[in-house]
Formats: sequence, C-alpha cells, structure tokens
Amino acid sequence: MPGVGNTGLLRLLTAFGSPEAVLASGRGALSVHLNAAQCDALLAEPDRATLDATHAWLDQPGNSLLTLADADYPRQLLEIPDPPALLYCKGRRELLAEAGLGIVGSRNATPQGVRDAEAFAHVLSDAGLTIVSGLALGIDAAAHRGGLAGAGSSVAVIGTGLDRIYPARNQALAHRLAEAGLIVSEFPLGTPPLPGNFPRRNRIISGLCRGVLVVEAAPDSGSLITARVATEQGREVFAIPGSIHSPLARGCHALIKQGAKLVESAADILEEFAWPAQRLPAAPQHAAGDPLLDALEGAPATLDSLAQRTGLTLDALSAKLLTLELDGRVAALPGGRYQKLH
Repeated sequence: MPGVGNTGLLRLLTAFGSPEAVLASGRGALSVHLNAAQCDALLAEPDRATLDATHAWLDQPGNSLLTLADADYPRQLLEIPDPPALLYCKGRRELLAEAGLGIVGSRNATPQGVRDAEAFAHVLSDAGLTIVSGLALGIDAAAHRGGLAGAGSSVAVIGTGLDRIYPARNQALAHRLAEAGLIVSEFPLGTPPLPGNFPRRNRIISGLCRGVLVVEAAPDSGSLITARVATEQGREVFAIPGSIHSPLARGCHALIKQGAKLVESAADILEEFAWPAQRLPAAPQHAAGDPLLDALEGAPATLDSLAQRTGLTLDALSAKLLTLELDGRVAALPGGRYQKLH
C-alpha cells in the first residue's frame, strides 16, 4: 500500500495481529494508527496490475516472499528496531539462517581495496560465514565475488525492486548471486533506485550479520552509515587501516578511533567471533615447485625481484601474495619485502 511504509505496517500488525485483521478493519479503527492519506490507501481497491505482476514473479523458480509470519524469518533481524515486515527473495533463501558478515566500502575503490575485499570475503566464506553486501560497484561487488568463490556464498541486499538490477554494470554478478547465492529487497517490484532507499537497506545488511567490515571509505561514505547502524544494533564493527595519504582510508581510521576493531587479516575477525576451530579454512596445499613460494625460499624479496623470478605481473603477484598472507603463509616486511613463513 503506497504511503503506509514498513513502520506503519509493523504498527498495524502489532495492533491487529494479522494482515487479514488489518484489511477487515474500518476507517475508525485504522485512523488510530494511520493518518488520513494512509487510511485512504489501505481502504482503496488494490492495484490489480501490481498484484498480477507480483504473482507472476513469484511463480518463477527461485522467487519467494518472506514475512514475519514465516518460521524461517531470520532471528537476527528480529533483534533490530525496525525489522522488514517482508522481504522479496531471489535465490537460496536458506542462506538467511547462516552466520553472516557484512563487507562494505567505497564505490570508487582502489585496486588494492578491491583485492582486499575479495580476498577477505573468500577466506571468510571458506570458513563458513555468509558474506552480505549491497551489490554496489567497488567494494560491494568484490565482496560478493569473494563470497561466491567460497563455501559460505553471499547475500545481496538491494535498494530497488528485485525486478531491477542497479547498477546495470553488476547484471552478470546479480545473475550469479541469484543462482548460487541470494538477493533480497524489502521494496516492491518496480521500485526505482531512489536515494532514500539505500540508507534503509543498510540496516538490513548489518541486521543480518554478526559484524560489519569496512574496507575503504571516505569520511562522507555511505558505508559509515552501515557501520553506525551496526553499532546501534549491537554488531561488531571492523575496519582495515590504510595510508594516511589516502582519502579512502580516512573513514576507516575514523571508525578505528571511535572503537572499531582494526583488522589486518581474516583471522582477526574469526578470532573475535571465537569461530569454532573445525570451521576454520584449512591452508591450501600447493604442489612442489609453486613458482611464487619457491621464489620466496631463503631471504625476503621485493615485488620487483619476485616479478623477475616468477614472470607474474605486479597485479597478479600482489593478489597472490595477499591470499598467501591471509592464509598465514607469507609475511609482509618493512621496505616492501615479503618472507615465506614455515
């Protein structure tokens, strides 16, 4: 019903007990809880075209509607002050019952920030956490890719109707999420990407999770809204530090000053969660003669020297080194050098 909103819907359900009881009530009873315009919307004939389109969407495989009345409604969402009364779901709805970690950050992320987000998400997903983010460009998209690559998969909470993909550049990623992960929205089908929708969806991202990791964020980043809401919801907030010269590190540094936990590896987050040892990812086995690990035998080496020894590009080399560092098999040393750990 246009104009009623989630808060109004929760108020009605609390007062009347069920949707059927709400719809059977007259203006006098409804006016105690709604203004005149909202009463008009609720008492008007429903929009048949919208209902038909929604039923047609629900008939498609993988699509469903999750409400507060359903037994599998996520318990963690019931803990937040304004839980969504319903969620449109596309994909693996059972992922909402799994322990989640939100990963958010700048849409205009640096290449290093994108690599960090994807690598952290991959390791944490392999440990059994479901990676939750907002399907935006930059850090969000990298987090979803990493989550899908691991065992825990990924959930996207979006600020439009589920029949729209925003931004369009993430269409292929959205299809992967619909097949192997999950996309959810509290907004009706056809809802466009209105600016006010995205701060509202942030409370669901943090609400689904045990904690939120901010990878890169400018001081005015929307990711800081997610971090603030996470704190208000009693969730853990983590932040990756960066260079004092980088504008995209300032938001993370501000969070750390305010009490967010500084993290340098995925293990820092798992330790904070006291994650069961049997669910920790095993260190990947490598075949004898792995060029990069062989090149690190003996004395520490710089990126340039490793590039010469392995033939890898600097970007590929940095990504592989980060993965090995997160796995605890390589250490970064002062002066831009790397050392193999035994």
